[in-house]
Amino acid sequence: MKKTFVLSHPKMTYQRIIESAKNEVKKHIKKERNKALPENADFWGFSCKFGQTADKARAIHEGDINTNISSAQSQHWKSFYLEVVAVPKTRTKRPDDTNEDDV
Repeated sequence: MKKTFVLSHPKMTYQRIIESAKNEVKKHIKKERNKALPENADFWGFSCKFGQTADKARAIHEGDINTNISSAQSQHWKSFYLEVVAVPKTRTKRPDDTNEDDV
């Protein structure tokens, strides 16, 4: 999803448009997660960018999408650009921090 959300509408309130944008992103992520994974992939990761325009967009974490949208709301932006691209990823093993010699 690469989309510029316009935050003005003649019949909808600003707050309702913000909630609609958050819901649309949530539904898109859920739809992408339900797609079949390619071989050698464990889960779907997401590459995300957020900004006032596509040129000014910066990389963000998937979990920070709603926070950034709320930030745009508090700054009364007229529109914002959001890019959410699903990327197949594999899990990495955590390093073992326990020392067996101490037991």
